[in-house]
Amino acid sequence: MSKPYVLGIDIGGTNTVFGIVDARGTVIASGAIKTKTHPVFEDYIDELHQEAVKLIEANDATDKIGGIGVGAPNANYYTGRIENAANLIWKGELPLARSLADRFGIPVAVTNDANAAAIGEMTYGAARGMRDFVMITLGTGVGSGIVSNGQMIYGADGLAGELGHVIIRRGGRLCGCGRCGCLETYCSATGVVRTALEYLDASPSVPSLLRNIPGADLTSKDVYEAAIQGDPIAQSVFEFTGRVLGEALADFAAATSPEAFILFGGLAKSGELLFKPIREAFDKNALSFHRGKIKILVSELKEADAAVLGASALGWDAMRAAATNSEINS
Repeated sequence: MSKPYVLGIDIGGTNTVFGIVDARGTVIASGAIKTKTHPVFEDYIDELHQEAVKLIEANDATDKIGGIGVGAPNANYYTGRIENAANLIWKGELPLARSLADRFGIPVAVTNDANAAAIGEMTYGAARGMRDFVMITLGTGVGSGIVSNGQMIYGADGLAGELGHVIIRRGGRLCGCGRCGCLETYCSATGVVRTALEYLDASPSVPSLLRNIPGADLTSKDVYEAAIQGDPIAQSVFEFTGRVLGEALADFAAATSPEAFILFGGLAKSGELLFKPIREAFDKNALSFHRGKIKILVSELKEADAAVLGASALGWDAMRAAATNSEINS
């Protein structure tokens, strides 16, 4: 390719991270801005453009960026818009791809953050060489990206793959999406905290390190640290969380029959505390012909670079698509 770099951008509810990435998946340089600084979306885009240009110029990459890939909540690959994202301050439909393309003057492709992670895993991580896998991101929420026959599944409207909002407990916990019992309410970092608080309340006589932490300050990391110290309630929380996720993966396998499920995010680093009950629940609930065949893996992307890498992989697609269109129209 004539231009050796792409720009990867990950838009989160709190921070926006961006980086210059080469074709081997090396993050040459990165930067960040606060997502919530500007109440007006176009003002935010202006700051993002200004800071990204500074990074590009400082790394002698002017005129060397061939495409931009963006991962963002509720970003629609087909329309290029962010559509009614619950955890962003701007509401409605936001013309993300068009706004960036206007300012940078190069091709832009966008998708939701979990799809970006899946594309990054397929390009640079544990899913290299796989044509059928499901990426599950375990963060503040639960996201997913489904790849089938080597292609990301976007669905008819660009919004497919919301496995975090599959209801796994009818009438269960209220979710931010407005429904009750979504996987996200049990297997996200916030879900782990909700489970811990429920267990502490239900077993007042059971000693626990978690009782030393005010409920409003409790984090999933606190629960993990207590669990590895042998805290019975914290260990029960991880056993429950893993069991629920394993049951859900068994159901997802019935629909997608993937080669592997790849888990990413802070909770995925919990090791056997989480993976043992996941595997046990999966084997117990999966169709017989899926048992022992579908792998459950942890992401190989470096956490510090994962968001930018995932988005950058989409940038190469944007560059190739633009080159193809140029050839067709010439």
